[in-house]
Amino acid sequence: MMNILKPSKQNLKTYLPIGITFIFLSFLNVILNSFFQFDFVGFFPKGISYFFPLIFGFIGFFLIRVEFSGLRTLDLLNKNINSSNFNAILTLLTLFIIIKSISPLINWFFLDANFIGSSKDDCTGQGACWVFIKVWFRRLIYGMYPDPEQWRINTAFLSLFALVGIAFFSPRKIKKYFIFFLIFIYPFIGIKLISGGDFGLKYVETAAWGGLSLTFIISAFAIIFCFPIGVFLALGRRSDLPAIKYISIGFIELWRGVPLITVLFMASVMFPMFLPDGTFIDKLIRVLFAITLFEAAYMAEVVRGGLQALPKGQYEAAKSLGMGYWRMNALIILPQALKLVIPGIANTLLALVKDTPLIFVVGLMELAGMIGLAKTNPKWLGMAMEGYVFAGLVFWVICYAMSRYSQNLEKKLSTER
Repeated sequence: MMNILKPSKQNLKTYLPIGITFIFLSFLNVILNSFFQFDFVGFFPKGISYFFPLIFGFIGFFLIRVEFSGLRTLDLLNKNINSSNFNAILTLLTLFIIIKSISPLINWFFLDANFIGSSKDDCTGQGACWVFIKVWFRRLIYGMYPDPEQWRINTAFLSLFALVGIAFFSPRKIKKYFIFFLIFIYPFIGIKLISGGDFGLKYVETAAWGGLSLTFIISAFAIIFCFPIGVFLALGRRSDLPAIKYISIGFIELWRGVPLITVLFMASVMFPMFLPDGTFIDKLIRVLFAITLFEAAYMAEVVRGGLQALPKGQYEAAKSLGMGYWRMNALIILPQALKLVIPGIANTLLALVKDTPLIFVVGLMELAGMIGLAKTNPKWLGMAMEGYVFAGLVFWVICYAMSRYSQNLEKKLSTER
């Protein structure tokens, strides 16, 4: 009797259509109930009708769970989401929750949302008030930067994107010069263009910088400088010279042992107390240095993992060719080590980008800080949800793009066959 009830390759033609029908009915019930408030098994007692999709879906998954059925799609489905009764229930619950969430999300984001207007009074629906984002959009992008001077920020970033595009498609012979210019020269040109003070440009103090543009500025500078510092710290930690080794270890453990918010407070509040009288370092510069050194300590440990993964034969082979320490690391060791830890490097850089909202605690208004400022405006009280959803989507797009690029780079540099 049990052999007859148990799905197998022999009775697949019988059980597969029945199982698919059961699964179809379970999902149809959830979809109709979520989007049209229609329950076609509502005539059953409440308990039965409530658990109907889960029961029918579970039976359906049981009937199609055939090991090595010969059908590629079915075997793949059973292997990944239907390998056991427990996994089948988890799969159903997950999919049902997603389907149930779609309708209210669509209503809040689009159908019941308000897009037209210029004040909070124009938001009359039960959905999102995107008028808030529309009115505050320029401040969310540029912060308190003067409106007539915002073209300078646009020019700086458009020039950066153009140079990156040229460097990407340029011949290999001149590509290295473009990369050198982008990393070591252009950042200072772009900052000078944004800050002004020369060439007839009005000076704009860094306290007025803010919004998404400040997020990009801090992230870009920290990424550019934390990576080489991290590489040198990783090499220093593995050095045979005790002074260099223990200085590197002390630096890494010190910066990794304190929270970033503490580092920012130290850079913003405590550090100026140790400067000589009459010496002033801009708060933004201090924050940039703090974030860069903090992330460099984490980057060093990621790179050290790659260095330790290489076999000693690579070092011995490089030395047998007569290579010195720096040439060996630059041409043989680091290219292989960095390739191994691309996911770890990408993860550290993603964390860096997501850590930038913490600068709000020292008075710098990047994207999340500007949203926090906007929501406290008496005319826009209660609009925090829309602002933080907008910020979350922006950060997700940035981080997803970085993640995809790291995955493509990993595949491009892969030597596995």
